[in-house]
Amino acid sequence: MTEPRPATPAASLSDAPALDVPVGEPHLAHSLRVRHLTMMGLGSAIGAGLFVGTGAGIRIAGPAILLSYVVAGVLVVLVMRMLAEMASALPSSGSFSTYAEAGIGRWAGFTVGWVYWATLIMVLGVEITASAAIVHTWVPAVPEWLVAVVLIAAFAGVNLRGVRSFGEFEYWFAALKVAVIVVFLVVGTLLVAGLLPDRDPVGLTNLVGEGGFAPQGLAGIAAGLLVVVFAFGGIEIITIAAAESDDPQRSIARAARTIVWRILLFYVGSVAIMVTVLPWTSEELVAGPFVAVLGLAGIPALPTIMEVVVVVALMSAFNANLYGTSRMAYSLAERGDGPPALLRVSRAGVPSTSVLVSTAFALVSVLLNWWLPQGVLGILLSAVGASLIAVWLVIAVAQIRLRPRLEAEGRELTVRMWGHPWLSWVTVALLLGFVALMLTDDAARTQAFATAAFVAVVAGVHAAREALRRRAGRAVAVG
Repeated sequence: MTEPRPATPAASLSDAPALDVPVGEPHLAHSLRVRHLTMMGLGSAIGAGLFVGTGAGIRIAGPAILLSYVVAGVLVVLVMRMLAEMASALPSSGSFSTYAEAGIGRWAGFTVGWVYWATLIMVLGVEITASAAIVHTWVPAVPEWLVAVVLIAAFAGVNLRGVRSFGEFEYWFAALKVAVIVVFLVVGTLLVAGLLPDRDPVGLTNLVGEGGFAPQGLAGIAAGLLVVVFAFGGIEIITIAAAESDDPQRSIARAARTIVWRILLFYVGSVAIMVTVLPWTSEELVAGPFVAVLGLAGIPALPTIMEVVVVVALMSAFNANLYGTSRMAYSLAERGDGPPALLRVSRAGVPSTSVLVSTAFALVSVLLNWWLPQGVLGILLSAVGASLIAVWLVIAVAQIRLRPRLEAEGRELTVRMWGHPWLSWVTVALLLGFVALMLTDDAARTQAFATAAFVAVVAGVHAAREALRRRAGRAVAVG
């Protein structure tokens, strides 16, 4: 079992944590392929939010929600490019947590790592709760709690079998979602052009229909941005998984060059079809955009088909997020920032204890979703709601600080951030601008403050922990 690494000075990259595996000791497997990484990123980012949640953004901004998605998409492309640059040079299961430690300081790696872990744990609970509720409607004789337990146990088993098993499951889950989106794009395009039997061309009338393209003006576009930007969360999983690929540097480079553009195509293309085919004021579009559009094509049993797709989307995201939590916990323990027990690696090259601990907390999260009053649950969800922006800010700052040192040490950068350093600073400015935008909205402001408080608590835990270590060190020295 690998021992925790000592604290690594932020000024040293050659000894950066979690980058080298002790020879002869158990370590994580390296059996993921580029296709696994690519589909993993797609599966994590394309969730139920796209299939059923896009309607909320359309209600707020009208057809101009397209601009909100474009802005959010550009932002995520820039952040992912920065993250891919660091991941290609320093593959690590800790991903941005490792880079934050090396580029900013150990406190930053500890804080962003455990904040991310806690965020995904809460998300796991929401995903399983929603999945179990839908599956229960198919088999009402089976209690909802039993459905949830079976799903959690099944995906824990998938993750424990080995990273290759996980990668294959995620590949086919994501492939189904991608296939549905491709069908949606094709059917929508045929509806717009009037190429389906007994259907008149829709044209572009709905794009400039009631109230025009931007019925709520810039305020609507900004409000829509607050809704849609979080839909892109999950794509960072590919840089966590890259450390377990057969050729990390090349794999992350190839995946990063294609995945963000595919996600932009799927998101922006799907939303463009939605607001072109139906008026943005349509209640059916707001309630279920995919069902509303595909319903015009007369596809039989559509509601049931989309329910299956939504469940697959939720389970795919759960599978990927369980993987992400286990690897982040393992990496934190490897750097001495988590319990040493989390370092136990099975013969299959899986951090088995980390998987089981994350699974147990996922079950606790599910119970919290059922048992807590809505107000209390809302507070917990708000505390992690804006953590994605905190993670992205840390990624941007770490890349700005690490890039000169990576080049000075001659590290191979198979992916490079465009226009560094000015475009990196533009990305930071855009993220800070988004935080400022959040402060203008009541609900988003609550999330921002709650998340800031949560981050401060985690950082405080690290500070207290380091103070105790120093005190213990002085006591030993005196003794």
